[in-house]
Parts: sequence; structure tokens; C-alpha cells
Amino acid sequence: MNEQLQPQTSPGAPPPPRRRGADWMFGGVYGTVLASGLLAALDQKGGDFTPFYDASWVLVTAATAALAHGYAHHMASHQRDSASHRWRLLVLALWHEWPMIAATLPTVLLLVASGIADWDSYGVTAVGLGLNTALLFAWGSVVALRVGYGMASALLIGLADATIGLAIIVANAVIK
Repeated sequence: MNEQLQPQTSPGAPPPPRRRGADWMFGGVYGTVLASGLLAALDQKGGDFTPFYDASWVLVTAATAALAHGYAHHMASHQRDSASHRWRLLVLALWHEWPMIAATLPTVLLLVASGIADWDSYGVTAVGLGLNTALLFAWGSVVALRVGYGMASALLIGLADATIGLAIIVANAVIK
């Protein structure tokens, strides 16, 4: 992924090529894991369930993580160029992080719906973590197929990604 964000050597050069589909899917996996961790952490046993507050924190955290991630990639690939070229590359690096934010939207929408429908926190957390685990399986499988793996290997890679979601579910159960 870094090679996609490397700046050109001449200040007037066009921006780096667009990311391949598999590269933006990285943000999907990262955002889904982030949303799962936040969902588990924000649900406090015995505490008040605040789904709108929780939804806003998932979005704020995802946006902050995406900005930090894009900025870190930009700074790691920094070369001497004109200021305007560096700014264009920074904006491009930040723009490329939108999938991380978009991947948190299923969790955000679930929390908003739970606030509107007055669902209990245990059920929302269980459904959200299950949904995100299924999404991780889908992200892993689709990315693997997209980059050329066969169906069996893609399903195993999807299973490996889903294992991250299962680990969050187990950690949530053990910690709480």
C-alpha cells in the first residue's frame, strides 16, 4: 500500500496512480476491526446504554484514526518537493483513508437504530460483533479473490480475518 502513496520526484508530476481495489479494502478490514473493538469497549455492563453517544464516538475515532493513518503514510514517504505538491499528496493520502470510516458505518447505523428502537445494549453488542465478524470474513474473501487467490484459499483467508472478529467477541466475554 505504501508504494501507492509514494510521491513523484518532480514537483509538476501527476499524483500517484489510484489504488487498486484490494488496497482500499485494507481500510475496510481496519475500520471493521476498529468498530468492533469500540463497540465492545463502549458497552459497559451495568452502565447506561447510550447508543447515540456511542455511535458518535465510533465515527469520531474512525475519522481520527483515518487522518492519523493517512498523515503517517504521507510523512513516511516525504521527499523534497514544492509545497503545493506536498499538500496535494497529503490531501490524496488523507482521501485514500475514506474506506476506514465507511467500514464503521454498519456499526454506527446499528447503534443509531438501537437508539431509535430502544434495544438493549447486550443484544446490540452481540448483533454488532456478529455482523462485523461476518463482514471481516467477507472482506478477507473478496480481497483474496480480487488479488488472484483461488476460491478455497480465499475462503481460508476470509476465515482468518473472521478470526479477528471472533477474538474480539471472546475478549469481550472474558473481560466483562
